[in-house]
Amino acid sequence: MATLRELKGRIGSVASSEKITGAMKMISSAKMHKAEQALKQLRPFRDQIETIIANLISSDAAFSSPLMSGRPVEKMAVAVWGSDDGLCGAYNVNVFKQLLRQIADYREKLGNDAVIEILPVGSKMAKAVSKLALPNVRVKVPEGVDSKSGDAAVRDFTWRLRDAFLSGEYDRVDMIYMSFKSVSRQSIEHTELLPVTDEAFASTASKATGRPYIFEPSANVIFTRILPMYLLAVVQDVFTENRASEQAARVMAMQSANDNAKKLHDELQLEFNKLRQQAITTELLDILGGQVR
Repeated sequence: MATLRELKGRIGSVASSEKITGAMKMISSAKMHKAEQALKQLRPFRDQIETIIANLISSDAAFSSPLMSGRPVEKMAVAVWGSDDGLCGAYNVNVFKQLLRQIADYREKLGNDAVIEILPVGSKMAKAVSKLALPNVRVKVPEGVDSKSGDAAVRDFTWRLRDAFLSGEYDRVDMIYMSFKSVSRQSIEHTELLPVTDEAFASTASKATGRPYIFEPSANVIFTRILPMYLLAVVQDVFTENRASEQAARVMAMQSANDNAKKLHDELQLEFNKLRQQAITTELLDILGGQVR
């Protein structure tokens, strides 16, 4: 049985843990709200681009782009987002499991000869995918980019993916990431970035104004110039969604740790009180026994 001094020490350690997890929860919550605000600020830019594309699609003008040219997939890239820091629960594990399921799906659809190159964003995800030992599955950690990358790094990463697709290095580029819904809910998303498909603009059809337009210099030139901007908006969204989701997962993990610490603190305090009461009762009995004698 633990002594009073040992219990007091354990109670102090648990109390310190409560304070630490509480502080970490507050910090993560602030970071999450910051990422959420950044996400809201990005949406008007993406909405405007989608509106322009919707008006182009609704017109009778002819346009095309090499970014929409599909071809047989012999080599594809899968960019998968994780975190650079820990203490966020099963966040990275859940994304990694989705990646494994997606690789199995690729094999079923593309066959065993197709090369799949994993592009992990975030050191935790890079560490997880480095252990993959599957045939024709390679890992290439993108340079100069992580889960906390700013606008310049995100832009450079987007253009590298675009150029790799246009040069034929990749026949397809997909993304796997955690989409932010709320502090208690995030969902894993899998989307095809390149080639850009008609389905990507299916939700923008309702944004078309239906007004007659005169395109200058031409619909095709406008479409060719604005499509890369659309790609950039999508990738920026993914980075921001990932940051918000990571912090939301960390908030929930710290809340769970704080609740467990509080529960343990209460149990230890109860045990301490019982042991102290038992010690007091024993001392009183000794005193009374001495007086009787």
